[in-house]
Amino acid sequence: MIKRIVVGIVGLIILGFIVLLLLAWEGRIEPQSPPSADSFSQEQIDRGQVMAGIGNCQICHTTDPDQPYAGGLAFETEFGTLYSTNITPDPESGIGQWSQEAFNRAMREGVSRDGSHLFPAFPYTHFANVSDGDLEDLYAYMMTREAINAEPPENTLRFPFSIRMLQAGWKLLYFDGATLEENASRGEYLAEGLGHCSACHTPRNSVGAEADGQDYEGALVNGWFAPALSDNHSTPVGWTEDELFLYLRNGVSIYHGVAAGSMADVVHQGLVEASDEDIRALARYFHTVTGGSDAAQAGSQAARAIRTAQERSAGTLSRGEELFTYGCASCHYNNPDEPSIMRPDMSLNSAVTADDPTNLIRFTMEGISDEAGIKGVVMPGYADWSNGDLVALFTFLRETHTDRPAWDNLEQRIQALRDNAGNGKE
Repeated sequence: MIKRIVVGIVGLIILGFIVLLLLAWEGRIEPQSPPSADSFSQEQIDRGQVMAGIGNCQICHTTDPDQPYAGGLAFETEFGTLYSTNITPDPESGIGQWSQEAFNRAMREGVSRDGSHLFPAFPYTHFANVSDGDLEDLYAYMMTREAINAEPPENTLRFPFSIRMLQAGWKLLYFDGATLEENASRGEYLAEGLGHCSACHTPRNSVGAEADGQDYEGALVNGWFAPALSDNHSTPVGWTEDELFLYLRNGVSIYHGVAAGSMADVVHQGLVEASDEDIRALARYFHTVTGGSDAAQAGSQAARAIRTAQERSAGTLSRGEELFTYGCASCHYNNPDEPSIMRPDMSLNSAVTADDPTNLIRFTMEGISDEAGIKGVVMPGYADWSNGDLVALFTFLRETHTDRPAWDNLEQRIQALRDNAGNGKE
């Protein structure tokens, strides 16, 4: 009897393995010669350039500015490090031998031309929503880039996460294909398709899928904290449609500060390709996602937050207050009723109000360059300040400029970011 049970269990395991193999098997699409540039119209290539910008393709697939789209950018995950692939039309190391069919399958199903499964760090879960026409334009643009022969480093994922076949099981559990309704707005189509905005702004579960029921609740991604964009956002001022447009178009907002870190790349390298109409569509969509305010509400919310922060600050004699007064206030002090876009107020800034202090630590230590936020305005870095002084400053800001609870383990977080910077990591 026991022998029969054991044989039955072994049989089920073997059968399950066979079923998994069948599910995991994807056919190889035959290679083709790279298409010539004159296979595509200039109008199609131009449209593809816009799509590539909205999708932030160059940002994720470029490490050397002189070799755009040649891949090699590291993505640190809980399972190890992934490196972006070469998506230039090089026939050996890139996608030069890929047909439109192979390109579409990779974008929509997460399957490479050779039939291997792609890891979901490549956001095919969003690209499944992209239309045929936009994929054809994007393919035309990519196939007319300079072909660069460059092999990215090998991924260093831990076993068993390195087994691509297992992605078939992941897809069964977490990949639903195209998810947008036919009547989706232009803004929703861009955000949830090529823009893949929730891929960064939504927490992940234990196996790397976007967590159910936590859309746009904020997440730590590749060394930066993508703040919450849901109606549970931490900032004291709700987003207005006009502020969203200004931020996505120019990287700056009166009531929310400047785009820096990863978001600066999104705005200044990616969305710069998009039309005002598409930026407005995105702003309109995220105004609903955030449960945003109107202009009058935003003004009163900002005035109240700034005035409260100033009143609280006046009653302290701490080391943090001293550091802020002499190191920060000259650039970050505002009239509550007329906050300046050139002088972001810390009481309105998500780096101060967020549940995670990463952005505030990095902005303070590394500064903000002319390539981010407001053009022509830079912020110096204060990495030479001691950990103790930085803790004092951040504690002061958190206590006086927000109603949020204190951050835990601030000094350890600061030191960890120092160590990562010293190792060339973010």
